[in-house]
Amino acid sequence: MNYPLVPARAGTQGHTGGSSILDSRLRGNERKSCAWALAFTFAAALVPPCWAQSVEEKAQLCAACHGENGIPQQKGTPVIWGQYQGYLYLELRDYKSGARKNDIMSPLAQSLERDDMMALALYFSQKRWPDLQQQSAPPEVAARAVQANVSVGCTGCHQGAYQGEGTQPRLAGQTAEYLHQTMMDFRNRVRGNNPGMTDLMLATSEQDIAALAEYMAGLQYLGGQ
Repeated sequence: MNYPLVPARAGTQGHTGGSSILDSRLRGNERKSCAWALAFTFAAALVPPCWAQSVEEKAQLCAACHGENGIPQQKGTPVIWGQYQGYLYLELRDYKSGARKNDIMSPLAQSLERDDMMALALYFSQKRWPDLQQQSAPPEVAARAVQANVSVGCTGCHQGAYQGEGTQPRLAGQTAEYLHQTMMDFRNRVRGNNPGMTDLMLATSEQDIAALAEYMAGLQYLGGQ
C-alpha cells in the first residue's frame, strides 16, 4: 500500500543537520528524565510494573517516556504509536534477552512475558501515528538523502517512502534525533541486534546518516496511520 508522500508542516521540532544531534551528556540527562518520570508513575500507581494486569495499565507505564498522546517526552525517544506490531514485539523481545540494551527498557522488559509483549505491541500499533510537526529537509539535504538511499537501499527493507511493513519499522515521521542516534549506534556497534544494519551503516558516511535522519523525519503520509 503506497500513500502519497508530502512534507511535514513546518514546526518548532525540526532540526538542521548535525547541530541538533544529542551529545552524550544530553542523552544521559534524557535517561534520567525518563527514569524520574517512570519512578513517579510507579509511585502514583502504588504497584511495581510487573504487577500491572491489563494491557492499558502496562501501556500507561510506557507513556512516562513515549508520551500520553504518542509524542515522546524527549526528542531522542522514539515514537511507538502507530509503529508495526511485528517490529515492536521484536524489540521488546530483544530488550528482555539482552540482544538490545537500554538503561530504561532493559529492566522494564524483564517483567514482560511473550503474551505481554504481543499485547503491548498490538495496542500501540493500533494507535494513530502522531504528527511531530518536524520541518521538511532543505532541498540539498533531501537530495543527499535520496542519493544515499540509492547506494545503501534503505527502502529495500523499509519500503517505499520509508513506510515500513511487518517487522520493518516505519521511519518516515520518526524523531530526527532518534533516527540519527540509532543509525550511529549501529555504525559504532553500540546497538547489536541487527548485524545487517551495522554493515549498512558502516558503508554510509556520517554526513549521509545525518542527511537521511533529517530527510526521513520530515516526511509524513496522507491517509496514513
